[in-house]
Amino acid sequence: MVQLRPHDVAIALQLALHPGMPYRALAEAVGLSQGEVHGAVKRLAYARLVRADIRAARVPALLEFLTSGVPYAFPAEPGAEARGVPTAFAGPPLAGHFPDASPLVWPAIDGDRRGAAIEPLYAAAPATAKGNPALYDLLTLVDALRVGRARERHRARILLEERLLATALV
Repeated sequence: MVQLRPHDVAIALQLALHPGMPYRALAEAVGLSQGEVHGAVKRLAYARLVRADIRAARVPALLEFLTSGVPYAFPAEPGAEARGVPTAFAGPPLAGHFPDASPLVWPAIDGDRRGAAIEPLYAAAPATAKGNPALYDLLTLVDALRVGRARERHRARILLEERLLATALV
């Protein structure tokens, strides 16, 4: 049985941003090995979330999975306060939209914010803040879907649709 892994979401998002990316560049962009990326593309193709032949996201299906599947398949629960990288409604796309919300962070030694810690979808996610800001923005929106209340999830869904449909090939 083929099961998606949390880091597969990052691969799908990167392919939505940059369709047709070579495996090596894709691996560097998300901070995973080429083998992990190749396996992820196979799993994503099996789930009909990407087209493996052209390495491009099937954006409508991906949006449906992000909004309706990810919060249940890869839930997150805020934990103890920690230093880290802002995510969810504390991340760049949603920062300032919800001033009454407590900040959430991915724990990271070199993080510049304090907030309730949540587990990122994959270990290399905090590094995307500096190395791949476009992917970082999308991952923070996905985290808002994973942990947010209805109004935060609604706003995250709108922003994800805008950003992913703007780059869609298929």
